[in-house]
Amino acid sequence: MSNILNVRELRKSYDSGGSELTVLDDITFSVPEGTSYAIVGPSGSGKTTLLGLCAGLDATDAGTVELCGVSLESLSEDERAVLRNRKVGFIFQNFQLLPTLTALENVSVPLELRGEKQAGEQARELLAKVGLGERVHHYPSQLSGGEQQRVALARAFANRPEVLFADEPTGNLDEETGNRVVQLLFDLNKEAGTTLIIVTHDMDLARRCDRMLRLKGGKVYQREELPA
Repeated sequence: MSNILNVRELRKSYDSGGSELTVLDDITFSVPEGTSYAIVGPSGSGKTTLLGLCAGLDATDAGTVELCGVSLESLSEDERAVLRNRKVGFIFQNFQLLPTLTALENVSVPLELRGEKQAGEQARELLAKVGLGERVHHYPSQLSGGEQQRVALARAFANRPEVLFADEPTGNLDEETGNRVVQLLFDLNKEAGTTLIIVTHDMDLARRCDRMLRLKGGKVYQREELPA
């Protein structure tokens, strides 16, 4: 089984009041294609920063990230955007839906960017899969938090990604809604064969994954292969 993500000796720091704050230091791990992978750790351990670097949303200070067989360091910002549009899905903790677009339009955007001629029809099918077939013309402000997250989930799968990154996908949801979203996430992951990489505080969610990476203080604390 080949790896869809290879991270080697990654380092990231930010300026903090004139001094350097190291957020991630010497991070190395790999994610096999088609698996599910959880990244866990206390607040401030660098989980979300790591996810963004792996998805090419930000650039590393040192080290390498190889995603879908491509070294992200060799790409310009525009080229990383093209790679994400073609091969990557991303679910943000705060949903990041466009407030002036309906659910249908939010899901259609990545399809239209790919030049899909049946973008609206495909978006409608995706929304039906996540149980929102009757809410396609509603705006984000007219949807509950769980419904917005399901729109975000449908949008993330719109480009049939090879890898899906999810940042605290249940963080803003109540337990019942969160469980429903998690089930949808794994169901869609299984159907599409998409590699799933999740940042989460929810250990029950983390233990549903095939593997787990624990961060502490910006460093790898532990790697685990979880029983099926």
